[in-house]
Amino acid sequence: MLIDTNVFLEILLEQEQCTLCKQFIADNFTNICISDFTLHSIGVVTFRKKKPELFNRFTQDMLSHIDILTLPKSNYEQMNTIAQSLNLDFDDAYQYSIAKYYNLKLVTLDKDFKNLNLDDVEVIFLSQN
Repeated sequence: MLIDTNVFLEILLEQEQCTLCKQFIADNFTNICISDFTLHSIGVVTFRKKKPELFNRFTQDMLSHIDILTLPKSNYEQMNTIAQSLNLDFDDAYQYSIAKYYNLKLVTLDKDFKNLNLDDVEVIFLSQN
């Protein structure tokens, strides 16, 4: 399963659905991976919030246990088409592309994925609502 950036940020920033996200990660720990975009985004957000220790904690706790996936160079030329056809921004189109390429389920809190009818990527939408 590919875990979207927002699931980890929910935990690191102790937001509203932190408990739900922690439980999902704990229950599926041996079966998760992230994109390189997620790793970099977590770094950007935690440093922007002047909390680099959160990034350090994330890297220490997670990186030795999960795979970090990247999109092959040849797939980048499709990003604009994917983003436009699915009405997604770049980060969501990238996560979708990674999940599709590696044949993974995408786990997210992002409402942009909630109403998409995707035949090629299963989206698991975490929400208490």
